Amino acid sequence: MIAALLPLLIFLPLLGFVVNGAIALTRRTGVGEAAPSTARHPLVSVVGPGAIIAAFGVAVALFMRMRVAFAGPVIITFGQWMPVGNLSIDWSFQLDQLSMLMVLVITGVGSLIHLFSIGYMQDDPGYARYFAYLNLFVAFMLVLVLGGSYPVMFVGWEGVGLASYLLIGFWFSDQANAEAGKKAFVVNRIGDFGFLVAMLLIWVTTQKLDYLGAHAVLGGMAGSSVVLAIALFLFLGCAGKSAQVPLYIWLPDAMAGPTPVSALIHAATMVTAGVYLVARAAPIFSGAPEASLLIAVIGALTALFAATIALRQWDIKKVLAYSTVSQLGYMFVGGGAGAYTAGVFHLVTHAFFKALLFLGAGSVIHAMHHAYHHAHRHDDPQDLRNMGGLVRFMPATAGAMTLATLAIAGIPPLAGFFSKDEILASVVARAQGSPLATTSLLGMPGTTWLYGVYALGVVTALLTAIYMTRMLMLAFYGENRTGEAERRVLHEAPAVMTAPVLVLAALTLIGGWLNLPALLPWGPVGILERWLAPVTGTSAARLAGTGHLDHDTELLLLGIATGVAVLGIGMSVAWYRRPREDKAHSPEETSLLARAYGVDAVVQAVVVRPVHALADRVLARGVDRGVDRIFNAGGAVLTRTAALVGTKLQDGDAGKYAWLLVAGAVALIAALTLS
Repeated sequence: MIAALLPLLIFLPLLGFVVNGAIALTRRTGVGEAAPSTARHPLVSVVGPGAIIAAFGVAVALFMRMRVAFAGPVIITFGQWMPVGNLSIDWSFQLDQLSMLMVLVITGVGSLIHLFSIGYMQDDPGYARYFAYLNLFVAFMLVLVLGGSYPVMFVGWEGVGLASYLLIGFWFSDQANAEAGKKAFVVNRIGDFGFLVAMLLIWVTTQKLDYLGAHAVLGGMAGSSVVLAIALFLFLGCAGKSAQVPLYIWLPDAMAGPTPVSALIHAATMVTAGVYLVARAAPIFSGAPEASLLIAVIGALTALFAATIALRQWDIKKVLAYSTVSQLGYMFVGGGAGAYTAGVFHLVTHAFFKALLFLGAGSVIHAMHHAYHHAHRHDDPQDLRNMGGLVRFMPATAGAMTLATLAIAGIPPLAGFFSKDEILASVVARAQGSPLATTSLLGMPGTTWLYGVYALGVVTALLTAIYMTRMLMLAFYGENRTGEAERRVLHEAPAVMTAPVLVLAALTLIGGWLNLPALLPWGPVGILERWLAPVTGTSAARLAGTGHLDHDTELLLLGIATGVAVLGIGMSVAWYRRPREDKAHSPEETSLLARAYGVDAVVQAVVVRPVHALADRVLARGVDRGVDRIFNAGGAVLTRTAALVGTKLQDGDAGKYAWLLVAGAVALIAALTLS
């Protein structure tokens, strides 16, 4: 049964891409655009979401089958891909507990985002093209998590890069959107270089590239320099795809695409690929404690860095974008600490509440855009300073986003509380008797680094509660700042948009219970931890060592986490409950945090402009023109010579033509005779 159903997971989204793509091509009236009068084709509205919903149904059927009878990883091979000498790479899929979990998240949350898109994109002239790209994105993401080897995973890895380029730059007629798509594509290529080098090292070392074979060999080489090198290069790939410092700069600009795209990329798919890779390659990372400790440190720095920037963003989607970068940092802290289940647990809960936040923001933007259009205003519908008091007009959206804000802030018993604080508790546990604690990094003992990572995580939790509550207060509570004319037409989003938001709210409410027993002193091992144990359990135990927390310490850490969250929410509510005019409308874009520390400006000055200058002055004006001159000069001489000979021969003298004809005939006869 599994072998029969597994290919459908990829086939269904690909079928949706083909059908919607064909419709988009038949309705083009300009450069990639469809006629506005026929933008919302009824077949697209069925096939686009239907393909992903059907894939989710297949995923649920596979999951139920795995629960009944599952002896180990199921590997399905469709044929050979690269049979070259000793190198033989198969087109193969591997279904195990980790890939099954990812498939459920991708297709489940992806289905809700597709449904939401029906309402959000209904008036867009590129409606069919949008769903074609969205289906393609999901198909490649499923290839990524189901690939049975690193090269097959890399196909999906590059595929989501391509699809994200198409979706981020979906409104490509706007230069800023086109630039954002290119930026995401280029920055991700830096990380992809690390992934490629890691695959080459794996092949040279093990002569294998499938997970089971390569990990079996590398697992016996724990502590070696080659395993350390492989782990570091793999993490470079993870940092690019999952936006870790310094390769995070593409993710905030990815907001240029439609809001449901942001929900799909930020919540359940592309940006979590790096976290998935760390869990998938757990036997490699657990054999390189130095690399694992470095991952935890970079994750903590990324979480704090992005959280500080989010404090002073006014674009509602930018706040959520930097929040995503920060939460990804937490996931890498978990993976780096060897708490692979905790990292994946936060990936799942984050998919729920972050998709909810982005779709809720999409509902707000949809309503604000409609109100501005009605009032003939051209202000930014995403600017928090233009909102306020929306709870009176959009109560369902406001309630759902309030729930998601409490979840990401870490208020029990919501999803974010359990997953985030399991990560922080794991870091403290690793500081007590684990291989990470005895590892040295930059001359400092691992114990010091781990306690530092925990401290950064707690500070980040405080900042998260502050900036997320700030966003909530400015958008939904307090005085309304939309304007009298706009206020009269503000309303809740249509049911096709509100229903997915409410479903995600329910998942945010109960999602944390997925691994609850593992957090309680009197409880058994958590459900998710038991589920993932066949894939990551041995690797996690290797890095955990003898480090553990007693019951009193666990409860103390839970109390600290809850107290920090309540403190941050209280501070933000007190400050933004009645925002003064200067706080609501002051042009704070000039502040360092509002400009994201000026990192983009530095990249432009240090990297982009010099490269442009090199291309323009050296290559275009120098090499390119020099080559043109050489070919032009050679071509000119050849042309002039041919023209001179031609003018001498073609001068209209019939006698000369006759002699030439005779000479040619004689030469031809002589050649045939001599041969």
